[in-house]
Amino acid sequence: MAIHELNNNPTLAGQVRLIENVVYGAADGEAQRMSLLTPWAQRYQAAQLPARPLIVFVQGSSWRLPTLGEEIPQLVQFVHQGYVVATVQHRNSLDGHAFPAFLTDVKAAIRYLRAHATEYAIDPARVSVWGTSSGANAAMLVGLTGDDPKYKTAADADQSDAVNAVVACFGPTDVMATFEHSQTVPGSDVLQYSLFGTDRTKWDQLKREMSPLYQIKEGKSYPPFLLLHGDADQIVPYQQMEQMYDALLAHHVQVDGVRVHGANHERDFWSQAIYDYVANFLKPINQPVAD
Repeated sequence: MAIHELNNNPTLAGQVRLIENVVYGAADGEAQRMSLLTPWAQRYQAAQLPARPLIVFVQGSSWRLPTLGEEIPQLVQFVHQGYVVATVQHRNSLDGHAFPAFLTDVKAAIRYLRAHATEYAIDPARVSVWGTSSGANAAMLVGLTGDDPKYKTAADADQSDAVNAVVACFGPTDVMATFEHSQTVPGSDVLQYSLFGTDRTKWDQLKREMSPLYQIKEGKSYPPFLLLHGDADQIVPYQQMEQMYDALLAHHVQVDGVRVHGANHERDFWSQAIYDYVANFLKPINQPVAD
């Protein structure tokens, strides 16, 4: 039997590295973690690699602790397309971390990644944020509050937490309406007390601050937004996406909206067509590096 031969891969082209449980902060004495997907060559020659645009991904979790690995199998394709991808956890509201803890955590993660850009072969000038469900709520708020001192902590304070693009999949844009829609869902009250505290007289104002729909300010400049939502969503009504789309347009923000026919919340929403649409939206904004 003949011995076959294959050539080696000296540039490590096409190989993806998973870096797990990177601690990016320790707010309230708790470690906040992320996992990164980078080219495999980053392990050996990060400083010599062309800097890649970054996607910061926030998994939906009902503002509880996000699962780091939920979308990693699908996100690998974006590394092949020229990105570094970080999937980020934030503090769990049910553990006593009220709003805006999840938002300040995601912003701290973005600043950490900029501070360590050379180590991870990241271009700090090309950063996008992508979230699903409550993670999409966080992503939209990040896009609307870039470098806002109200949400900036001391962690890597010399870095920016502004982003170049926002991708939001089935995210709550009007938090008050979201909780009204889900008021019969077991645990809804507990979640609201966790997010907004015990003084119910403050809830309406806090829900408004947590609603991207009401955080678009006249005269401010914002990054491009891509909004995707299933029209059969039973958790966050599809109309919230249309309201956000119209509000961004009214404020002259570049926005693209996608209605996913028949899709419920998460479940049957995902397809390769969704990932391709996101990639096509991000490509002209970030100009990814060829693998």
